[in-house]
Amino acid sequence: MTADSALPTELGAFLRRHRERLSPAAAGLPEGRRRRTPGLRREEVAQLAGLSPTWYTWLEQGRAVSLSPRALAGIADALQLSRAERSHLFDLVGRRDPAPPAVAELPPELLDSVQLIAGPAYVLDAAWNALAFNGAAAELFVGWLDTPAEGGHNLLRSMFLSPVLRDLVEDWPHRAARLVAEFRAHSGRHRENAAAMAVVEELLATSSDFQCYWEAQEVEEREGGLRAFLHPRRGRLCYRQLTLAAATAPELLLVMLLPA
Repeated sequence: MTADSALPTELGAFLRRHRERLSPAAAGLPEGRRRRTPGLRREEVAQLAGLSPTWYTWLEQGRAVSLSPRALAGIADALQLSRAERSHLFDLVGRRDPAPPAVAELPPELLDSVQLIAGPAYVLDAAWNALAFNGAAAELFVGWLDTPAEGGHNLLRSMFLSPVLRDLVEDWPHRAARLVAEFRAHSGRHRENAAAMAVVEELLATSSDFQCYWEAQEVEEREGGLRAFLHPRRGRLCYRQLTLAAATAPELLLVMLLPA
């Protein structure tokens, strides 16, 4: 991958602007001789990132320079980029961050919003454990959210290992295949999440259905749509699913079931 795989002028401008906004004191460097320009010098960023000054200068100038993920991570650390800025840097050059920021804790506002929603609602993490859910969701999702779960309320595990949830979901084979395709898309963005990969390994060993769907290599976004359930007490129920990602924690998904 080279610098010309992104817009060179955009990449150079991005690096230059964030270099100029960082003071030597904030970067742990002495002020030194009088500076003609604000922020750090190019050679100082290169030093902090463990790179050649010439290499970094060429990068700011948009020249065709090989960009390894490790080098980009060094630049992101040197420039003290925020979570969003770091992600943008890797997006500019089409690289995957080798050490993405730690998963954010569940924002309190997100937890509160789940409890205020009238219909079934829940929050999934990168491994699709339900971090929070409201009473309507617990009442609907028998076999998943209605009872305490020793290993956590994991949606994927319950979908394939809970006979009660299998009976609840109308057209289970279609929904289960779609769920695996959606999980592949979501977990693919968080490959470093050990918990997500552990769920996959467990189900590959315990569920032939999951193995079949996983090996099909289907990938789909969690776009929502009509969801039908055959509830043991309330009969057939239909909802439209809406899924939102938190801006401050994109690995978390807020899922709401609205009246169809």
